[in-house]
Amino acid sequence: MTEFRSVDPSSGRLVLERPEATAAEVDATLARSAAAFQAWSREPLATRTAALRRLGATLRARAAQDGLLMAEEMGKPFAQGKAESEKCALACEHAAAHAEAWLAPEPVPTEARASYVRHDPVGPILAIMPWNFPFWQLFRFGASALAAGNSIVLKHAPNVPRCAEAIVALCAEADLPEGLIVNLAARVDQLPGIIADDRVAAVTLTGSTRAGRAVAELAARALKPSVLELGGSDAFIVLADADLHQAAEVAARARLLNNGQSCIAAKRFIVERAVADDFIERFRAAMAAHRVGDPRDPTTQVGPMARRDLRDELASQVARPMAAGARALLGGATPEQDGWWYPPTLLVDTGPGVAAWEEETFGPAAAVRVVDDEGAAVAAANASSYGLGAAVWTADRERGARLAAELRCGAVFVNDLVRSDPRLPFGGTKQSGWGRELGREGMLEFTDTKSVWIS
Repeated sequence: MTEFRSVDPSSGRLVLERPEATAAEVDATLARSAAAFQAWSREPLATRTAALRRLGATLRARAAQDGLLMAEEMGKPFAQGKAESEKCALACEHAAAHAEAWLAPEPVPTEARASYVRHDPVGPILAIMPWNFPFWQLFRFGASALAAGNSIVLKHAPNVPRCAEAIVALCAEADLPEGLIVNLAARVDQLPGIIADDRVAAVTLTGSTRAGRAVAELAARALKPSVLELGGSDAFIVLADADLHQAAEVAARARLLNNGQSCIAAKRFIVERAVADDFIERFRAAMAAHRVGDPRDPTTQVGPMARRDLRDELASQVARPMAAGARALLGGATPEQDGWWYPPTLLVDTGPGVAAWEEETFGPAAAVRVVDDEGAAVAAANASSYGLGAAVWTADRERGARLAAELRCGAVFVNDLVRSDPRLPFGGTKQSGWGRELGREGMLEFTDTKSVWIS
């Protein structure tokens, strides 16, 4: 049975299967990408940025169509899928607007007649992408990578083959050069050979920490750069002086966005004891108010999980703490219906040693821990192998900025939802990976820094 299967998660119905790439098809695909890179990297930057603007316009025009596709293939609520496509367009437009400044040679005063640093594209990039944001994960790094002059070999998640095909189709619709983004339905056991292939210049992966370790080892063996955006268990800290109504409303969105299936979703909720009861009740009510339903419905806020195994793993992560004494104030049980549904769930009396606290929970389940003060809150937030993002809620912005410096993660949002933004670099620390996407830092990740000296 092929790995590449499109299944409707709301019903469990198989929609289609796609054949896996043969060895000959892998070779031909890498050759196409290498040829596209040779031509694309020689194009004037103005030509590349004009193509990115066309790509952005195409993404906007197809946003509703692709939003529906995401709903059907991995269960994302339609409104969120449409917004995802529009965010991809924004990334293309932002990269196009800033590429000239970010890639410009940087003069360095020396005794030479002229000396400067330039940033040249590295070549074809193997992109091993996940299913949870099937468009955004590609364009989050890809818009900048294309602007810099690279090509992309897309090895998408096996459960979103239609999304992978749609990405290539929209590139053709935007009149991008053939082969600039190619879709490769490669098996996992084919990846070592692909990464080692001389036609692949670099690797990027968004996925689990386990997958990141494997890809990092393969890339290191081949002496190729890699960017890894891995798992996360983001802390959401609520201090006693916070606006509890706003914090609770945002906490619910931060946990339930994309059906809770996001690396940067808030997962560990750390509340100062003085306001714990008040916040927890507001949080419970805000989660309960989210509308669960058909992901194709524009009013749906929470849909099914993407796969049966993911739903079953989340159910286990909830059941184990409850067996050990945690309480579910909301949800906590798998419904009896077709498809891979799991309800918004709120666990209290959790903390160290509890599965829903120690492990990354990739679904709509929140774990709450009560602490005595801000020092204990920061310590609890940092006591994780992950380091992707964190949120701090406090009425004192200076206090929030001070705590941001103490939190060991790649992004801290004070009084707001943690998210990726084309204007800011994005990435993690510790077991959440290395390297950055977005912003100037993201564009330069897949360039060679070259010193030039002219006497």
